[in-house]
Amino acid sequence: MNYKEAGVNVHAGYRSTELIKKLAGATLLPQVLSGIGGFGAMFSIKEAKEMDDPVLVSGSDGVGTKLKIAFLTGRHDTIGVDCVAMCANDIVCCGAKPLFFLDYIACGKNYPEKIETIVKGVANGCVAAGMSLIGGETAEMPDFYAEDDYDIAGFAVGVIDKPKIIDGSRIREGDALIGLASSGLHSNGYSLARKVLRPTADTVSQHIDSFGATLGEELLRPTEIYVRPALSLISLVPVAGIAHITGGGFIENIPRMFAKDSGLNARIQMGAWEIPPIFDFIKAQGDIKTLDMYETFNMGIGMVFAVPEKDAESALKILEEQGRRAFIIGSAVKGDDIVIC
Repeated sequence: MNYKEAGVNVHAGYRSTELIKKLAGATLLPQVLSGIGGFGAMFSIKEAKEMDDPVLVSGSDGVGTKLKIAFLTGRHDTIGVDCVAMCANDIVCCGAKPLFFLDYIACGKNYPEKIETIVKGVANGCVAAGMSLIGGETAEMPDFYAEDDYDIAGFAVGVIDKPKIIDGSRIREGDALIGLASSGLHSNGYSLARKVLRPTADTVSQHIDSFGATLGEELLRPTEIYVRPALSLISLVPVAGIAHITGGGFIENIPRMFAKDSGLNARIQMGAWEIPPIFDFIKAQGDIKTLDMYETFNMGIGMVFAVPEKDAESALKILEEQGRRAFIIGSAVKGDDIVIC
């Protein structure tokens, strides 16, 4: 008996690592001091010397049951983008600039070309977020995962000067809430979406006119990475709060941008933006209450910024110049709970 007969092919692992090195190489910033394959990844934070009080900001996340759609369709090139987005979008919410990313892929059987396809998405996501893929791990785990199944998680680190941290303490009553359009479901609410839609290998290939795509293509649309437009906006407008709309939808995430002792919350105006067809489709198929939709999904808004009312139009223009659709979706108001009306 040897390791391969036990279900772990170390040579496939070596092959995967070699393929990953090429992809990671395209993301490396000058601050990276080590290559893929070492025991530890090194990244210089020399630029932090220019800051008064540099603070490292970290975030970790996965993709969740959206992976089930990748398994059904056999398409694995966008899942890595989702993983990067879920981490990078989180850490930019306090104003931090993402620096580097590490991934972890666990699989039932290591198919090097399949791993390469997954990591290609990770690398593309890192380029979009302006950070380096500096390391990670691929674990072949027979008997734990089905042969063709896998899971992916990621970890990102960014940096910000402490005086510039965005923590919601500067949000004032009457501030405008600017919403950035999402690409669809992103990577959240898939347990409910799958329960309602019951996708199969046959149904994911069916074209749906309102989507302009197949069901599988719509459900696999990658999560938008908001790092560049967010950092651009922060540099030009006094952004007082940022919320990344993930699991928990509007109702959980938007209130998180407010300081706990502020006495403020959000008033959201439904109809202020166009809701993508996938959300109405799921709502109708599952006979889901409107409030439950807003408590589960992003409803077409992936990130929300709080800015002074006088700067709202300028904020819209800046975001649109970045190629992003943005809307004034509400305002900061006195109250303990978010209001959606």
